[in-house]
Amino acid sequence: MFIGIISDTHGNYDSVEKAVSIAPKMDMWLHLGDCTPDAEYLQSLVEVPVHGVAGNCDWPMKSTCYEKVVEAEGHRIFMTHGHNYGVRYTQEYVMEAAENQGADIALYGHTHIVDYRIGPPLLLNPGSAARPRDDNRGSFIIMELKPQTEPKITIIRLR
Repeated sequence: MFIGIISDTHGNYDSVEKAVSIAPKMDMWLHLGDCTPDAEYLQSLVEVPVHGVAGNCDWPMKSTCYEKVVEAEGHRIFMTHGHNYGVRYTQEYVMEAAENQGADIALYGHTHIVDYRIGPPLLLNPGSAARPRDDNRGSFIIMELKPQTEPKITIIRLR
């Protein structure tokens, strides 16, 4: 199973479209917030499930979801934007939250910087597709999942 992981698109539909054009055969997409309408736009471009969470730039509403657990290929994936876990200063709290949810993979955004750390749990931040702070090109991640194996991670830079 191939999963596209994208975050911090901030209303830049071009960055969403570029990611989809680079990785058109994903089995699922995960959007880690800022802005939730971008996850809805992503869903309009693909015919596979898109799961999203809200970030600090999203308007809170009754149905706002700041974290979610998704199961795929025998893995539990904890998704959050990260602003509620202080990820600009430490990843300890987001890793703890993932462990508390029984997740072996923790995903977060917010910092606009790509991060990839082997866990447990495996910790991933796809950076920002629209406003990167670690490169002049946006980024997203392709994660290949198979049962009972370590995920294969590919960091993609948008041109």
